[in-house]
Amino acid sequence: MPFARLASATTPTAHIGLGLAAVGRPGYINLHRDRDLPVDRSVDALRERTRDLLDAAYAQGVRYFDAARSYGRSEEFLGGWLADRPEVRDVVIGSKWGYTYTADWSVDAEAHEVKDHSLATFERQRAETGALLGDRLDLYQIHSVTADSPALTDKELQSRLAALAADGVTVGLSTSGPAQADAIRAALAVTVDGEPLFRTVQATFNALETSAGPALAEAHGAGLTVIVKEAMANGRLAGTEAPAVVQEIAAEAGLGSDAVALAFVLYQPWAGVVLSGAATVTQLAGNLHAPLLELDDQRRVRLDALVEEPEAYWRHRAGLPWG
Repeated sequence: MPFARLASATTPTAHIGLGLAAVGRPGYINLHRDRDLPVDRSVDALRERTRDLLDAAYAQGVRYFDAARSYGRSEEFLGGWLADRPEVRDVVIGSKWGYTYTADWSVDAEAHEVKDHSLATFERQRAETGALLGDRLDLYQIHSVTADSPALTDKELQSRLAALAADGVTVGLSTSGPAQADAIRAALAVTVDGEPLFRTVQATFNALETSAGPALAEAHGAGLTVIVKEAMANGRLAGTEAPAVVQEIAAEAGLGSDAVALAFVLYQPWAGVVLSGAATVTQLAGNLHAPLLELDDQRRVRLDALVEEPEAYWRHRAGLPWG
């Protein structure tokens, strides 16, 4: 498992990863992108922003980087950064297949991505990822699996994924939606030749949306590495957008609300890697303060009061603009 590299890391930031969804394409659903990104969102401008973030993250101890076929040019940007830094061999590189980016570098596109978990899409996107990341790809995940995804029942696809794993690339999945727990538990039951197919699971978990927690604990208990995305709820738990209790705890600790949100997830005993979705180097630096925060029982109780019903949370998320 490539994540063994993180187990031997000694810096407290080694278990915070950098996700590239916010900088690999001009449009995304995080709040306040108008102030986080330059007016010029050209390919060159976002390539430069991505490289700055990767440099800063690596210098501060981050060792997991997360891309996807649907994150615009994230694989291209990441692959170029790795090619220019051949000495960087202690990182874990993950990407995802299953969505095709369709916005053509436009913020106003009618559809930004199209989901398809078929074998044909896997074969096409695996070749595309290979052309950009080559042998640096450690983890390939099925993007946004739900309990009814054909990827959980398609034996031919599962056999092809098992062959990829036999070639040394770890196979995982990410989940999305109010029924994440159902998808995670269904994935845990998938085997090929008697062996579990999935070795990692990436899921949304934050102070507002905790419904996947028990299933993620089960996945951890079964030996999977758990990766947490959207720890700041697409910006709802950061800065002045954060609920009052998050801002109060941040003020008490002399940290930002974003650090409190990340610390809440890092505290979970099953959390292997927690992703920062920072779009600026300043945001990243604030995120990386999260391990400094002590979440005692009283603070955890205060944060537990923020939990929303999963359906309401995901309905709100679905309404966020691709700004």
